[in-house]
Amino acid sequence: MSDHGEGRLLIADSDMHVMEPPDLWQKYIAPEFRHAAPVGLTEMPRDMRVKVKSRVLLRSGSVEPAREEAGRVRGWKAHHEDVYADATERGWDAVSQLRAMDAEGLDMAVLFPSRGLFVLGLDSVRMMGTDGLEPEYAAAIARAYNDWLYDFCRENPARLIGAGMVAPHDVQASVRETRRCVEELGFRAMLLSPGCIDRRPWHDRHYDPLWAECERLNVPITFHGGGQTYLRPDFSLEVFDELMLWHTFSQPLGIMATAASLTAGGVLHRFPKLRVGLLEGNCSWAPWLFHRLDEHFEWIGWREAPELDRKPSEYFRQRCYLSVEPDETTARQYVEWFGDDNLVFSTDYPHGDSKYPESVRAFWKLDLPESSKRKITSENWSRLYDVPLAKHARPAAASGIS
Repeated sequence: MSDHGEGRLLIADSDMHVMEPPDLWQKYIAPEFRHAAPVGLTEMPRDMRVKVKSRVLLRSGSVEPAREEAGRVRGWKAHHEDVYADATERGWDAVSQLRAMDAEGLDMAVLFPSRGLFVLGLDSVRMMGTDGLEPEYAAAIARAYNDWLYDFCRENPARLIGAGMVAPHDVQASVRETRRCVEELGFRAMLLSPGCIDRRPWHDRHYDPLWAECERLNVPITFHGGGQTYLRPDFSLEVFDELMLWHTFSQPLGIMATAASLTAGGVLHRFPKLRVGLLEGNCSWAPWLFHRLDEHFEWIGWREAPELDRKPSEYFRQRCYLSVEPDETTARQYVEWFGDDNLVFSTDYPHGDSKYPESVRAFWKLDLPESSKRKITSENWSRLYDVPLAKHARPAAASGIS
């Protein structure tokens, strides 16, 4: 726990990333798929792309030689070469992850992928032919990642908590993998990309068995975007080819669309105990979006969503959690409008826009009530992931917040 003010404060990260080794799938995928194992690329500094069949994901334009521009590697902040030096030297192993948590002042973190954010970014063969993913192949990709993550978290399972990947290309396989991740691997969340497989929206009843299993296991389903893949809709808006432009849109638009689908589309009505994490897309858009969605529900909901017994914003506020970025100054307006019960904190370590190792300190400077900051960094995290806080108390971490 970290010292802050009166008493001791536990700080938990809702969305910390690992940097998977490029040969993860070659080592962990089932033998029958080893000939087609995804391969992580290493042509750029901290390369997050992965090649699946004939496709390179994520799509990031032309590959340029690694070089410095104006004192920094393109796409990363100037100080990242120094702050990530230890992790790079160690190959981004679990020890370096724990060292990074200590440097940041984090007691616990739920871990999400980097290359894995994109590895399932293809429709099924039904939509894409030979370049699509066969359902059993997609399921094997997810299972291999989860096996690797389990081994990674074994370095300190009290602090390193896994979010399991599922491949929605085969819903029944995703149900079985969810059960395995929770009951055998001890993971506390399941992960999907906002991009829709075969253009099927998340409120389609086709996915109801997956939501039912998450509800039964009392584990949240989380959605986390990342970049341009081959799924549609493309929340980066497709016409933009520069990171500054497409990345601005892709993160929030993906989870905005997911939030609308799960609330107004009836998923949270059909599954009244399901919890949802909508991660790494800011929170400040939510008051506007749900004001507008509620307005449309009042206008046409009687005809298009007659099963709903409350406004979409009420479903959202009761069971959807959004992550706050460390420097998201407009989070104050969210708290004024919607309160502070469904916000969680995230560092986004070690990606290009992370504030590491100053994320916690930056968050503590936001113009939010002290009580809200405490809830966002601990209590709300505990409710989202169903991890008791006292169970994981440890010696004080040097957070430096004051």
